[in-house]
Amino acid sequence: MTDFRKRIADSSILVVGDVMLDRYWFGEVDRISPEAPVPVVHVQREEYRLGGAANVAANAAALGASVTLMSVVGEDEAGEKLASVIHRSGIKGILKKDDQLSTTVKLRVSGRSQQLLRIDFENRPGNEVLERMTGDFCAVVDQYDAVLLSDYGKGGLGHVSTMIDAARAAGKPVLVDPKGRDYAPYRGATVVTPNRGELALVTGAWSSEAELERLSRTLRDELDLGALLVTRSEEGMSLFDDAGHFRVGADAREVFDVTGAGDTVIATLATLVAAGMPLRDAVPIANRAGGIVVAKFGTSVVGYDDLFGA
Repeated sequence: MTDFRKRIADSSILVVGDVMLDRYWFGEVDRISPEAPVPVVHVQREEYRLGGAANVAANAAALGASVTLMSVVGEDEAGEKLASVIHRSGIKGILKKDDQLSTTVKLRVSGRSQQLLRIDFENRPGNEVLERMTGDFCAVVDQYDAVLLSDYGKGGLGHVSTMIDAARAAGKPVLVDPKGRDYAPYRGATVVTPNRGELALVTGAWSSEAELERLSRTLRDELDLGALLVTRSEEGMSLFDDAGHFRVGADAREVFDVTGAGDTVIATLATLVAAGMPLRDAVPIANRAGGIVVAKFGTSVVGYDDLFGA
């Protein structure tokens, strides 16, 4: 695998999408509040991690790829902290600032080794800053080996169709982690990676493998998708492409925290594709990466040695 490590190191990925700052407060719980039936957490440690598209970028960087992250943040303390953590993670950040935007922050409070509360701070970026970011994307996309679009529904991919068209015109594979009930904006993508719940919102529920195959084929045909990769939790993964249905069983591990598992899967997939690995060869490895990360707490990354051994 030494040669493949070099191929990954020589590859470059452009990640675009909704970034978040994951803020953790860790503490001890030894009593219930006299004001309400809730635990009192004595906070003893604070930690910042990358969330959303930033976590996707961190996973690709952890595998050894050269990663550029393009997104929008607010002109606020959280935006500055996020930029700092991005830089420390070895990621090149191209962050547009919107003075009307509050950088998305997810604050998680944990005690006794479990999450007790999550508080979200967020709003949506303005169209003007999104247009500037799209222009920058089109100007640089030909410099990368793969494009990864991470949609968390926070508004950062308001011009995703233009980005996909530009990337495909430049001959670059485009991988999309989708959001919402309408996948029309992802038309022409190389691969879209919903989980089974997300796909059911778009296609409707299925009652058999044959029906799932039919629904997936219809969606691919309607949107001219190269492939559809459905992550199915304990049922593993299903890749639907021109060759048919490729099924990968679940990577059996103790599940500690599923936070960010989808980020790890698509980041691993994009990294391997950028390094020249065929999609069908990359899917089982991405599945293994997802199995590793669910055994960790919070948004975490999987390194090259975690995945392939030293």
